[in-house]
Amino acid sequence: MKTMKWLLRREFWEHKGAMLWAPAVAAVAMLVLMFLSLAFALSKGLFDGHLIVNGKEKVMHFSVADLLSQGGGVAEMVANGYMAASAPLFIMLAAVVFFYCLGALHDERRDRSILFWKSLPVSDNETVLSKVITAAIVAPLITIAIAVFMSVLMVLLAALLCAFHGVNMIGPLLSQPAFYLTPLQIIGLLPVYVLWALPTIGWLLLVSSWAKSKVFLWAVGAPILAIVMLKWVDYLLGVGLDLQWFTQNVIARGLFGLVPGVWLPMEQVNPHAMVGAQRTVAMSAVFTQSWMTLAAPSVWVGAVIGGAMIYGAARLRRWKDEG
Repeated sequence: MKTMKWLLRREFWEHKGAMLWAPAVAAVAMLVLMFLSLAFALSKGLFDGHLIVNGKEKVMHFSVADLLSQGGGVAEMVANGYMAASAPLFIMLAAVVFFYCLGALHDERRDRSILFWKSLPVSDNETVLSKVITAAIVAPLITIAIAVFMSVLMVLLAALLCAFHGVNMIGPLLSQPAFYLTPLQIIGLLPVYVLWALPTIGWLLLVSSWAKSKVFLWAVGAPILAIVMLKWVDYLLGVGLDLQWFTQNVIARGLFGLVPGVWLPMEQVNPHAMVGAQRTVAMSAVFTQSWMTLAAPSVWVGAVIGGAMIYGAARLRRWKDEG
């Protein structure tokens, strides 16, 4: 356990810039941009509109206070959907983990640092496992923490700006249970993310431990080449291959499993099942539907295959130490 703790610290120290500082800087930039945009819009009255009807100008006034007084449920909608503002951070997470896994075992062979690490009393299985935990758990938890902090601060700043313009959003917003449950539900989706990400993590680590160079081309080009070859074989022989199934369940699972929420379109979850009472996406429904995808056998088959590829990456690391 102590060895694994230091291995995880090593991975974090070596990739702190991509895993911590990159999403942190992006979050600060998004906060500043949102605050300045909303402050400018409120100060200029840009929430009021002008509509030309039959050659006459009609002033249309938008007021959050009016919607609240009419039972529009604005606070409930905001409480259910405010984490959507952090979507760019989760897209960044997928890219960061993708390239982290690609270089995790290749870079140490390229710079010959693998000779130093192999001289330590640490097994290949422990080393590879530490990289899997970093990619599947540590990096997502860091991004979730930053995303929750940014989203909460963003919505509170927006409510504060509305308060200066006579609209009380803070009280109704803080009285919504979804405002507090949404971050917990995001964290609760981590096991689902891990299971769906295992095939991609396993494939990338396998390529990283095997390829001597151009790991990106091997990781992405080989699946694309497989589709082209199968398409050509199907055209020549007319065997009736289900290329759509192969593309969705093999290629897409192997390359896009790191994208949070990818399980919803892959399992073809009905979008209406995630709509709440206010006809907007409800985080509680997304949470429920996400966990329901684990009932599909393909999730567990993919996780087993991903585990097998991770084991293969550890075995390859045992004897591949050339630069």
